[in-house]
Amino acid sequence: MSSFKALQVSEVADGRFESRLVERGIDELPAGEVLIRVRYSSLNFKDALSASGNRGVTRSYPHTPGIDAAGVVASSSVGEFAEGDEVIVTGYDLGMNTSGGFAQYIRVPAAWVIKRPQGLSLRDAMVLGTAGLTAALCVDKLEQAGLEPGEAPLLVTGATGGVGSIAVALLASLGYKVAAVTGKADQAAFLTRLGASQIVERSALQAGVEKALLKEQWGGAVDTVGGDILFNVVKSLQRGASVACCGLTAGTHFQASVLPFILRGVNLLGVDSVEIPLVVKASMWDKLSLQWKLANLDDLTHEISLEQLPQAIERILAGGQVGRILVRID
Repeated sequence: MSSFKALQVSEVADGRFESRLVERGIDELPAGEVLIRVRYSSLNFKDALSASGNRGVTRSYPHTPGIDAAGVVASSSVGEFAEGDEVIVTGYDLGMNTSGGFAQYIRVPAAWVIKRPQGLSLRDAMVLGTAGLTAALCVDKLEQAGLEPGEAPLLVTGATGGVGSIAVALLASLGYKVAAVTGKADQAAFLTRLGASQIVERSALQAGVEKALLKEQWGGAVDTVGGDILFNVVKSLQRGASVACCGLTAGTHFQASVLPFILRGVNLLGVDSVEIPLVVKASMWDKLSLQWKLANLDDLTHEISLEQLPQAIERILAGGQVGRILVRID
């Protein structure tokens, strides 16, 4: 195949950006050792930012977003991969400034590519995608900091989103009590189905910003939203507990105090899923395919076609996404 379908974002009049399906040529793809026929991708908040013209994510347009891709190797110039291998690519520059997974083909450096773990299908790998990888990294970092199942619940903010919903399901499957934070009261049943034992209204995490400390409640937390909500979580952790921070939908800044750290010994743990070494990504994918494999992925998945992506992008930018959006490329 010399041409293929792709979602392309272009800048139009008045600084607006438009997404539409186009035909592209294989020879238009960037240089790279591995050409991959994409079977599935997924929609993430970063993809929506790229599609809306956010220059902090994507510098130049026209551009094809999609920070996740799973598919089959069409050709390879390196020995590690052969035609027909089923592979996963997440993060690095894919979908940011390198043509991404919202297309039937991508071409990328071999150093970005992981062979599909035997315990996951290509479809399941993209139900997880960057969101699942990020959730796994958060849980792994919390456990490295000493987290074990106990009486105190763990808090997950932004619980109906991609990372949040997988974090709720993963923590519950590992035996933790999970308190899910959401501003979507109508999604309580969805979160309970994923394993949450407590639903916390988002407004409860927005009160007390002016205070240096809040009541000790949580045995740990996964924060996907940032902003003052993140630091309110820090201020309400139990002594010695930790919060893994991986998102910014509520803002990139917060009002901080050293008191939770020096009086309660709590930990704020940063989580990056984009530029970490490939060996770390591979270890997380192995966990997600074996001891951390989730049985209820379909409970948090809505599958769409490439043609339906523009509408789904509008929904995620408006805060309307629930769970994971799986993009069927073929």
